[in-house]
Amino acid sequence: MKNPKKDTRILKYPKNLEYQIKSFEKIPIELFANSKDGSTHIASLIAKAIREKQEQDENIVLGLATGSSPLMVYAELIRMHKEEDLSFQNVITFNLDEYYPLDPTRVESYDYFMHHYFFNHIDILPENVHIPKGDLKLSEVKKYCKNYEKKIQLVGGIDIQLLGIGRSGHIGFNEPGSEDNTLTRLVRLDNLTRHDAADDFGGLGKVPYEAITMGVQTILNARRIYIMAWGQHKADIVKEAVEGKPSPFIPSTFLQQHDNVKFYLDTAAAKSLTRVVTPWKVGACNWDNDLATQAVVWLSQLIEKPILKLTDDDYNEYGLSELILNETNAYQLNIKIFNRLQHTITGWPGGKPNTDDSERPERAAPKKKRVLIFSPHPDDDVISMGGTFLRLVEQGHEVHVAYQTSGNTAVHDHDALRYLEFYEDFHNTVVGKSLKSKAFNDVQKILADKDNHKITQNLKDTKGLIRRGEARAAARFCGLPDERIHFMDMPFYEAESAKKRMLAEEDIKMTMELLKKIKPHQVFAAGDLADPHGTHRVCLNAVFEALTRLKKNKWIKDCWLWLYRGAWQEFNTHEIEMCVPLSPNELLKKRNAIFLHQSQKDKPLFPGEDEREFWQRAEDRCRKTADDYRNLGFAEYEAMEAFRRWHF
Repeated sequence: MKNPKKDTRILKYPKNLEYQIKSFEKIPIELFANSKDGSTHIASLIAKAIREKQEQDENIVLGLATGSSPLMVYAELIRMHKEEDLSFQNVITFNLDEYYPLDPTRVESYDYFMHHYFFNHIDILPENVHIPKGDLKLSEVKKYCKNYEKKIQLVGGIDIQLLGIGRSGHIGFNEPGSEDNTLTRLVRLDNLTRHDAADDFGGLGKVPYEAITMGVQTILNARRIYIMAWGQHKADIVKEAVEGKPSPFIPSTFLQQHDNVKFYLDTAAAKSLTRVVTPWKVGACNWDNDLATQAVVWLSQLIEKPILKLTDDDYNEYGLSELILNETNAYQLNIKIFNRLQHTITGWPGGKPNTDDSERPERAAPKKKRVLIFSPHPDDDVISMGGTFLRLVEQGHEVHVAYQTSGNTAVHDHDALRYLEFYEDFHNTVVGKSLKSKAFNDVQKILADKDNHKITQNLKDTKGLIRRGEARAAARFCGLPDERIHFMDMPFYEAESAKKRMLAEEDIKMTMELLKKIKPHQVFAAGDLADPHGTHRVCLNAVFEALTRLKKNKWIKDCWLWLYRGAWQEFNTHEIEMCVPLSPNELLKKRNAIFLHQSQKDKPLFPGEDEREFWQRAEDRCRKTADDYRNLGFAEYEAMEAFRRWHF
């Protein structure tokens, strides 16, 4: 995996391939190395349009979106306002949507979001801001929606509409089933949409079932549309929106009907596009070893043949004749790729001492390595790489684990109350003294009120301590002494919901200090970019940035970074650079380590769309990785944990 380049668009294609790409992609796409570069570019386009209208002494009308996707766009526009004199006094805005019913003063409301993260920091005129009202009486909603449409028409329509895309394919809150002639209205929220919002509301049961949204036709009436998607959890729906047929079941596909729309993606969000998954279908390829491995694995899985049984006819029949031109025949290519994949398999994740390591994924020296495992939440380490964790400790390496966030939002209220009641009973019975702490009473009162949505710092701390105790127990089970267990409690996670997805300088510095203290030979970090709540991506970016800033240090030259997955997705086989087999007993020990995170058992508070428990997800994914290797023609293992190296 290559180091992301700053301010540089990637994946440029020769002009002779553009026609082929367009035959698959019905919405123009612009790819960026990361979401920051993409957001900065979108903000520059909006700023340019604002200034052009100012020169003509005219207003500009912007349609605005909420959620995590546009946060960095707004941050860049705020910076341009403060540092480059970008004025918003000629800007009129209309927001896409709002939850219903919901008081606009609630921190979960989009009204609060827009003012807190954008409007309060620029010079826009209050009368030019329009956000659907979530606190209307039901009898008033229909008339209000008609008036919202009229207000847009009275100012001449929307010049630029900014959009994100939901995992159900919604734009605004136009959920599956929305037709392309719909206008502003009250809608029922899709279950997947509500699941994705659960983190912001403190649980699925607190997410509203309805919302007021601009319609699909309202959106299509805009003169220009900028739609963005960041992260691999959006990859599959991006493919559907860009390459699928227009359908009310995926409302974002209706954007294909617009004459002036562009999709802005980072590389993770583009992962499922044809140009990325099977680029040989698009046009001529530069067949390096990575792409050849991708193609051979794809063919083997498609026709369900082990790699060493693939023939010239197989390659020719499935459009890969070009791939074997540089080889004597298909078998020579098969041997080459088979050996390449064979060398990814190792029972020594820290390197096997005193051996030739030229064809092994890890170095033999030093014999005993300092290892630092970064875990975004307090259980990601054992969920995603618990078997490798145990193996590293057993093989004598100095292993440290760093829990990057407190994970406090993922504790059920009833679990917090149970721990408090135990503490109260313990204090009264053993200590022989009643509890009269204001903080204790504050938390107990909140938890006793089932209708209370208030989350105080005392409650956050209580839930954080529960996760901390579970993490410590699991790390001890894996063989770590307490001095090698580190709790970072990164500040971004403790901020209000939207800010949780934005990396701060303090988070990076905290990560740098821990790295400098340990000076690891190996770092493991969660590369699980399909996490729908965004915590994994922020934590990973903190590690990337910290290592990049530290690269002039002498010890960093001997530091390798391995990315793991497992909680939300797994690496594709061709992406894997180290694969650690697990025996049935090792898989059971991993399960027992996960079980020590008792607050996450039975039913996690934020399971995403996968209702299985995390230990079940982890085992199924590890077993599938082993099955994938077996089907390619390799030895059969109970399970395997996969890793990919990041070169910084």
